[in-house]
Amino acid sequence: MDKLQPKERSRIMARVKGTDTKPERIVRRQLSLLGFSPSEGIPLLPGKPDVVLMRFRLCVFVHGCFWHQHPGCRRATFPASNVDFWTAKLARTTERDAETLSKLAALGWNVLVLWECETRNEDTLCRKLLEAINVAGGTVEQTE
Repeated sequence: MDKLQPKERSRIMARVKGTDTKPERIVRRQLSLLGFSPSEGIPLLPGKPDVVLMRFRLCVFVHGCFWHQHPGCRRATFPASNVDFWTAKLARTTERDAETLSKLAALGWNVLVLWECETRNEDTLCRKLLEAINVAGGTVEQTE
């Protein structure tokens, strides 16, 4: 694979979205199909969750496999260039994720972390969402 020139890499990285990503839209759509009213993130909550179900005090984070280094995922590759920068950046992201989960738990919120790759399979996504809602205090039957 050819190495990208700094200007080209910068152009590509500038196009990476931080909110309203395709995986987030998939999660919101799936929740709507299940009969729930998802709110987009509430900026005052720690970590600015991607989706919130107020009724269940459930925060949903949809993490990109690369950016949040999904363990064991093929999408969580590590860049071959500028290794020191990426090591520090990705390590800080995972530290910040742990801090966010801890803060939300201390505030009494339930948290579900979904990975980008998990949004590709509708059955897996539906199961995880219903499971999290049940744990959060909802009593939802999964229909076949």
